[in-house]
Amino acid sequence: MKKLLFCLLLSLPVMAFAQSPQPFNVTGKLGTLNAKLYLAYQLGSNKVLDSAQCVNGVFEFKGDLIYPSLALLIADYKGVGSTNVDVANGDKIIFYIDKGTTTIQSPDSVHAARFINSPINDQYKKLLAISDDASAKTTKMMTDELKAATDQKQSADRQNALQAKLKVIQADYHKALKTFIIQNPNSYLSLMTLSTLGGPSPDPNEILPLLNGLSADLQQTETARNMKNALESLKSTENGAMAPDFEQRDTTGHMVRLSSFRGKYVLLDFWASWCGPCRQESPNLVNAYTRFKDKNFTIVGVSLDKPDGGFAWLNAIRMDHLNSWTQLSDLKFWNNAVAQLYFVQGIPKNFLIDPTGKIIAQDLRGDDLTAKLEEVLGK
Repeated sequence: MKKLLFCLLLSLPVMAFAQSPQPFNVTGKLGTLNAKLYLAYQLGSNKVLDSAQCVNGVFEFKGDLIYPSLALLIADYKGVGSTNVDVANGDKIIFYIDKGTTTIQSPDSVHAARFINSPINDQYKKLLAISDDASAKTTKMMTDELKAATDQKQSADRQNALQAKLKVIQADYHKALKTFIIQNPNSYLSLMTLSTLGGPSPDPNEILPLLNGLSADLQQTETARNMKNALESLKSTENGAMAPDFEQRDTTGHMVRLSSFRGKYVLLDFWASWCGPCRQESPNLVNAYTRFKDKNFTIVGVSLDKPDGGFAWLNAIRMDHLNSWTQLSDLKFWNNAVAQLYFVQGIPKNFLIDPTGKIIAQDLRGDDLTAKLEEVLGK
């Protein structure tokens, strides 16, 4: 997970502070270690790889930073060079570098290093603990489920039970991240954690107050301003907003407009044939449609299948028995026009729209979908 975090951060677009680069140095004492050290970090949109010789445990790196950066420090004991050093199994540590001095100490190795008076790395350690706790609980839940399974094919009820358990873990994780942000309003990591908290479908009503609660300096960053603009845009698809109208082709090539379903409750469902979680949710959609179709309810599916995925899309509809309701797609993958209109960043994703065209709920899956439909349509 730590390696993944590092790789993900280095792949992000520029998230620059509205300020000039400022100097930093990383200095330390690693016992009596003698080896070449490599330090990988990011300066704006540029990936930087620096090296320094560690002599009798003493080393130092110097450079410039536009914003705090996740970094990898690794030792090359065999002198194989930066391109051949074993990143997966090598003696390494992942940490944050910030402007000023970051001091590292260890009795004998890089991986055992500790940081002296480094608030950002103390905060990073707390975030890792939150993430590790959620991962451990999820792993245990899945392991217990595999042990308890009596057949290879899971029923819809078992899937829903698993989703309910996972939802509790996710809720605790969500709460812990939110607490971290509130308790650390001056931390750059709180700004980064807002993206994790919001996920692919952030709720502006939750994220905007947290963003506005950060320090004035953080709110002036380009990252914060872009995030705020994006969240303001998302208000057009928040609960209570009128669902944006659109038109797209169905499986027969005919154009279908969302507003043509006005007067019904409509579940606008974003999915794709290549999306495993979407396909796992198919039985719940079939059950919901079968149960509530005579109560002024229907489903409109929007597929994010690829340009060459027309057959896969139609075959998935047939295999999953999704042909009882309207299915639409422009076969443009993530560039699907409707998905962009609704700011869809991950699937499965859905919106429940009432007969007046207003969005009244989102992300309803499993038992949550059934409960919401029972609430508005009756049992």
